[in-house]
Amino acid sequence: MEFILRIPQSQLTLFEFPLENSKSQHEERTVPFSFDNIAMAGQSYEQRKTGTESAAEASKELKRKKRMKLVVYAAAFAIFQTIVILVFSLTVMRIKNPKFRLTSVTVEDLTAAPTPVSFNMKLSAQVAVKNTNFGHFKFDNTTIWFDYGGVGVGEAFVARGRSKARSTKKMNVTVELNSNNIPNNSSLENDIKAGFVALTCHSKLSGKVQLMKLIKKKKSAEMSCAMLLNMETRVVQDINCQ
Repeated sequence: MEFILRIPQSQLTLFEFPLENSKSQHEERTVPFSFDNIAMAGQSYEQRKTGTESAAEASKELKRKKRMKLVVYAAAFAIFQTIVILVFSLTVMRIKNPKFRLTSVTVEDLTAAPTPVSFNMKLSAQVAVKNTNFGHFKFDNTTIWFDYGGVGVGEAFVARGRSKARSTKKMNVTVELNSNNIPNNSSLENDIKAGFVALTCHSKLSGKVQLMKLIKKKKSAEMSCAMLLNMETRVVQDINCQ
């Protein structure tokens, strides 16, 4: 027995499928194979590879420049430190002998006679200790000897003290001079008659220069001065110290 299913023609359209539309959609999604596409892909890879290598080279060059800058800075700092140490050694650390000088003399009292030849005088003198070092100079007691023609005629006492760094300390001393030790055959009589008596003085100031409370070095300052005493005006003139 056979059964025959008959479907009306009007209902057949319900089972139709859009084959053409499906085929077109499939064709749009499919990329056709081509050697040109492979070449383009290879070129793109080479470009990316070249860009990566260039970036790596640029990074290495930047690091090299930074290292060179560090080397230059280190060398410049070392040179600067050397210069500073050299200047420090030649200036601050270089300790010199201070200077001890007679700066002025004032006659307070004067008595002189050509016959018998003699003189007695009282002088007020100012002495200075010039310290050019960067540390203070502490000195001991000392004596200034006054001479006439190589013969001692008096002395002045200088008390111990301290001259500050790169400064000058001034002190006043008093000295009494007389001609008791001068022999009779000297030229003192002629000098008194002429109205001018030449005197000299000398001394040595000993002490220590101290730097930064760490370095102490013994130093001394010597004085050697010549002067001319005007007997009429009672003025000491032409003071010359070395």
